[in-house]
Amino acid sequence: MNLTTPWLGMTLKNPFVPSASPLSRDVDACRRLEDAGASAIIMYSLFEEEIAAEEEQLQHLWEFQDIGHTETSSYLPTHHDYKTCEEAYLEQLAALKKALDIPVVASLNGTTPEGWTGHARDLEEAGADALELNIYYVPTNMSESGQMVEDRYIEIIERVRQSTSIPLTVKLSQQFSSPGHFIKQIEGTGADGVGLFNRFFHPDLDLEKLEITSVLTPSCPHDALLRLHWVALIRNRVKLSIGATGGIHDATDVIKLLLAGADVTHLCTTLLLHGPERIQEIEHGLAEWMERNEYESVAQMKGCVSQMNVTDPAAYERMNYMETLKSFGICEEAGNRIFGFRR
Repeated sequence: MNLTTPWLGMTLKNPFVPSASPLSRDVDACRRLEDAGASAIIMYSLFEEEIAAEEEQLQHLWEFQDIGHTETSSYLPTHHDYKTCEEAYLEQLAALKKALDIPVVASLNGTTPEGWTGHARDLEEAGADALELNIYYVPTNMSESGQMVEDRYIEIIERVRQSTSIPLTVKLSQQFSSPGHFIKQIEGTGADGVGLFNRFFHPDLDLEKLEITSVLTPSCPHDALLRLHWVALIRNRVKLSIGATGGIHDATDVIKLLLAGADVTHLCTTLLLHGPERIQEIEHGLAEWMERNEYESVAQMKGCVSQMNVTDPAAYERMNYMETLKSFGICEEAGNRIFGFRR
């Protein structure tokens, strides 16, 4: 049984790629992921804001050291023993490349066109097999149009693409007015792939302290349905590699996304909850399902239920929408029982 799949110009042994998470901060954890069957790994993100804040702080410290207070300045870090977040990231990348036989993908996270080029080049020179560009941006400016947001993304992607030769994938949010059209624009920049979709994290409100609380909630399998929808819609309409990310917890989720047309499935929450060995369970479930349904390879099953098999995708969307509303039978029965209404 052949589980190999192409992704970003590479041939992976299977479609299980751990996404950016704290696991990649630990070399031993990454070895366990590889031993469990991971075909590549995406590192935790290097944040634009962290680099900028650190550069500003360092500049202030170096200036402070020059004011002549010898005793005070002795408590400050020197140029030689202070390690920046980017230097630490590059060291971790080098350590992972040395320890692992699978591809290691670096991840950059930011929102402005400035400052990316040099960092992307540094990651390439440090040995990254590919680069994930995570543009997590919430447009809070009410005068910023959807077109302006898209233009911002495209400018960032183009600048990074021009500065590096390694494969480039872009992790997208789902909140674009026309995701399919925008993905076509991304293809035009020379990017090699897209990841569908980034999760928006929503702050909560503490009613006792009247403070905003930021809590990272785990994904759930229901989250994968949105990814399933759009993977199926863009399959064979673009030449980009397609990665599905968010809500992928078991073999069932992986199988559905492969049938929809994903090249790889990115795993995170399920690994944090169940450990690296979860990959073995997912691989066993996939292989068992393929054998039962007489599929000899992932390539054979990939995209079988995508829009490429639908004559009029827009009409199909409308019909599916109406059928979904009709399936609301359980709630309708409850309404009849409680409120006594009838059609």
